[in-house]
Amino acid sequence: MRWASLLAGSLLPGAFALAQPAAPADAPPPGEGEWTMPARDHASTRFGPLAEITSANVARLQPAFTFSTGVVRGHEAAPLVVGGTMYIVGPYPNVLFALDLAKPGAPLKWKFEPRPDAGSQGVACCDQVNRGAAYADGRVFFNTLDNQTIAVDAASGAELWRVKLGDIRLGETMTMAPLVVKGKVLVGNSGGEFGVRGWLVALDAATGKTVWRAWSTGPDRDVLIGAQFKPFYAQDRGKDLGVSSWPPEAWKIGGGNAWGWISYDPELDLIYYGTGNPGPWNPEQRPGDNRWTAGLFARRPDTGEAVWFYQFSPHDLHDYDGVNENILMDAEIGGKPRKVLVHPDRNGHVYLMDRTSGEVLSAQPFVEVTTSFGVDLKTGRLRYDPAKEPKVGRIVRGICPASPGAKDWQPSAWSPRTRLVYIPHQNLCQDSQPYQVSYIAGTPYVGAETRMYSGPGGHRGRFTAWDPVAGKAAWSKDENFPVWSGALATAGDVVFYGTMDGWFKALDARTGALLWQYKTESGIIGQPVSYRGPDGKQYVAVLSGVGGWAGAVVAGDLDARDGTAALGFANAMKDLSAATRKGGKLYVFKLPD
Repeated sequence: MRWASLLAGSLLPGAFALAQPAAPADAPPPGEGEWTMPARDHASTRFGPLAEITSANVARLQPAFTFSTGVVRGHEAAPLVVGGTMYIVGPYPNVLFALDLAKPGAPLKWKFEPRPDAGSQGVACCDQVNRGAAYADGRVFFNTLDNQTIAVDAASGAELWRVKLGDIRLGETMTMAPLVVKGKVLVGNSGGEFGVRGWLVALDAATGKTVWRAWSTGPDRDVLIGAQFKPFYAQDRGKDLGVSSWPPEAWKIGGGNAWGWISYDPELDLIYYGTGNPGPWNPEQRPGDNRWTAGLFARRPDTGEAVWFYQFSPHDLHDYDGVNENILMDAEIGGKPRKVLVHPDRNGHVYLMDRTSGEVLSAQPFVEVTTSFGVDLKTGRLRYDPAKEPKVGRIVRGICPASPGAKDWQPSAWSPRTRLVYIPHQNLCQDSQPYQVSYIAGTPYVGAETRMYSGPGGHRGRFTAWDPVAGKAAWSKDENFPVWSGALATAGDVVFYGTMDGWFKALDARTGALLWQYKTESGIIGQPVSYRGPDGKQYVAVLSGVGGWAGAVVAGDLDARDGTAALGFANAMKDLSAATRKGGKLYVFKLPD
């Protein structure tokens, strides 16, 4: 079945006070003017240290050059910049482009065509997107929709190795961006809506050989749970919970895919990544907490062994996943320094957690939340509202946030100057009716019919500056459509993001005032970056090209009269096709000479 038819408080504890967060020690960082991984650093800050473009002069920003990818599907990737070369990976067919930034107009140096299996398009859940590449030691690493990870020589574009890690016949795909840690390329799979069992794999960066694979469900030996595993909360302790928290055999088709972001703390020597939703969406078919889905793992990068786990949404009722970014920072709590992470979750809460132990320090709502009463900080459990629990045979209305969550994959940015996290997100609610569904390999395994619509206020998106000290918004800006792009914060105290109707915007990082905007040819769902060009100037770059789950009505030519299309997202996006069109183009901006 083609994807188009598939898609047819807690309170901040008063016992502590947070001091100014600071970025943790990290692996050797990229050069000040480079951008070598989608989040720029292992702490996932998406903070650009260049300050030539400021809140005082950003209004003078103007186009420097553009580049067409030749593909008109959703462009969710971040461009990379290494030395004088920019690297871009597009949606299927996942062509990797290298642009020469040292020459006028940044002409093409080379391109690499991986030629993925065309059949992968038919099982891509939410458009044929790719969220970017990663660079390390002269190599560019990226994934293809048909489950290949490929290493390419950054200078010549020659293929160095490729490995196939999954099977599209099961509905399995790969859309996430790799992260390189200690000579290992970390990658995960997608396919939760097809009953694909999730995993994270570490590949040897030199050869592509698998070093370890950690499954998200199943017995402890598969999940790489051993003697080091010390979860903070009692419910996560016990033998083979990845089996016993499911109905018999259901963990084998239970999802928990690692399709989001990975962070790394070199001092603690831990990687952090979230796991996706359990399958199917119909929760009555999988009683139990469904470990280790919809949660967060801390693992050793050398062995993959789990150190702790926290489940954001036990027995996930609404497809809330747990794959969103984890931003690493340091904070002072009760007068003592503490290593924390900030995680804006799809269930509507921004989590502040101790990243050494997995303890939840606070969890505050950042949107309208009707599905839960907050998080019990003693047990760590989300306190669901039973009135909003989906039940076969009835329609549950007013589910907020909707299934894409308060925020989906689109990554936040953090500025150590303003001490704010900038969160691009949506404001959506939905009605839902689950139904019994049977598992057939390679076909949709969802079991729910949903219709989404705008949340309180009538707008469908918002860009929020979140203060992790106060546990509340510093300011926010409403947007007509979901803000499906990533965010960028810079040392010039400017934050950037794009809108689904094609505006690329610059806001004052401290006040939220709109300082500049530029209309591109298509909606923006890409991740903006900033870099220093060979001429010494600061540039800002972003890919334009509407699509993804939110933009399926345009990218996939869906009939928006069917409100259940795109798993109900089409119902909330009926007017998107009138506001933008398909596209696939890089835009790069700079100040005038």
